Amino acid sequence: MAARGKTEEELRRLSVEMRYLEQTAETLQQRISMVNAAITDSAYANLTLDGIEKEKENAELLVPIGGSAYVKVKLADSNKVILGIGAGVSVEKTLQEAKTALKERLDELEKTMNSAQQQFTQVAERINTGRSRLETLLSSVKEGKP
Repeated sequence: MAARGKTEEELRRLSVEMRYLEQTAETLQQRISMVNAAITDSAYANLTLDGIEKEKENAELLVPIGGSAYVKVKLADSNKVILGIGAGVSVEKTLQEAKTALKERLDELEKTMNSAQQQFTQVAERINTGRSRLETLLSSVKEGKP
């Protein structure tokens, strides 16, 4: 009977651990999605700056405003960029400074993405190991073995 009690206790412990790991995996997936969106956004901004670099002053541009809508504007100064630096604060930078800042931001985001993906892989492996152990324990309880 004592062995059966240990098995049932391990089942409860594993069950709680599995729920925790599944929640952790879900949180990591959400984080990966958010970082991926930020990478896409920064890459798009970098490509846009590359395009602006080739334009002359007073060139007509289409600027996306959301919802697949665009506004036609004239480029006043192709060397000045307003760049958000966080917490709702933006600063004016030269085009090259902005491109450098965006490149650094992209590098950091990619490091964050790699870290989150590694964590997710580790959690997924622990989930798989835990599920296998749970299945083994459940079958032994059903068969009446300790």
